[in-house]
Amino acid sequence: MSTDDLPLAPYGGCGDGCGCGADPHDEHDAHGDYEGHEEQECGLDPALAQLLADAGLDPLEVEDVAYLAIQEDLDHGVDVTTVATIPEDAVATGDFTARQAGVAAGLRVAEAVLSVVCTDEFEVERHVEDGDRVEAGQKLLSVTTRTRDLLTAERSALNLLCRMSGIATAARAWADVLEGTGTKVRDTRKTTPGLRSLEKFAVRCGGGVNHRMSLSDAALVKDNHVIAAGGVAQAFQAVREAFPELPIEVEVDTLHQLREAVDAGADLILLDNFTPGECEEAVSIVHGRALLEASGRLALDNAREYAETGVDFLAVGALTHSSPILDVGLDLRGAE
Repeated sequence: MSTDDLPLAPYGGCGDGCGCGADPHDEHDAHGDYEGHEEQECGLDPALAQLLADAGLDPLEVEDVAYLAIQEDLDHGVDVTTVATIPEDAVATGDFTARQAGVAAGLRVAEAVLSVVCTDEFEVERHVEDGDRVEAGQKLLSVTTRTRDLLTAERSALNLLCRMSGIATAARAWADVLEGTGTKVRDTRKTTPGLRSLEKFAVRCGGGVNHRMSLSDAALVKDNHVIAAGGVAQAFQAVREAFPELPIEVEVDTLHQLREAVDAGADLILLDNFTPGECEEAVSIVHGRALLEASGRLALDNAREYAETGVDFLAVGALTHSSPILDVGLDLRGAE
């Protein structure tokens, strides 16, 4: 989807417009270690890039998401309404304002979208930070720049900001219910393709914790693996032998499978569709030899009941696949 104005690197990383000269085949630290990119000066402002990295996001990846979002909106053309109605030299301030109460997430990502559109430097006033609770009518971010650029970036920036804030708001609701139990709400890999790191960041902003980021950084032996391998213990042992350094989680459907998994040495066991009573029994059987994660049958109104059984995590795929957006809008005002 590259255009001359908004080029993208063909294999991820920073866009062709970036001056870093990085090999697009190089792997980037998914957890945002910006120190590893000291010689790669991307198109994002260095201070913004560092803020993203400090938050655990890869600035190169965020830059590409920003380019892709704007390219999709422009579709190889221009913002025809804005170009027709707004003088080229007009300047304005836009306030990103919450329309409802929730938790903010993705503010620096929204800035990244603005940075790939704005032809001149823009001024940012940050009223809140990612992870802050916000009220309806509260300003989150104010940006002063060319009016055309601000309006062209508006929808793409809001799409990401609203999506991420909605996830953070949902995660915070679960975290609040679980407060004081020692149990953490955890996401899954049921994420929007291309937005996983952003959505999982939003979960962290809301007080949740992340499950594995990909298929390669941890193993999860599920029912189909067990069937293919011939049993829970056989599947676990096969993964342990092939990847001895990785943590291994095993999904179980019964207490019998649970005993097999813990005896085999599983680091973490996923209790699939267990009742609270069965979870309590599982905690007694495992007796601290492995971490336990409950999955299925979970809702906000029974979350604390599950947490009080003593399990370590509640796996909630809905955090990323079903959370409604947090309504945020852009209110334009003339530059002072």
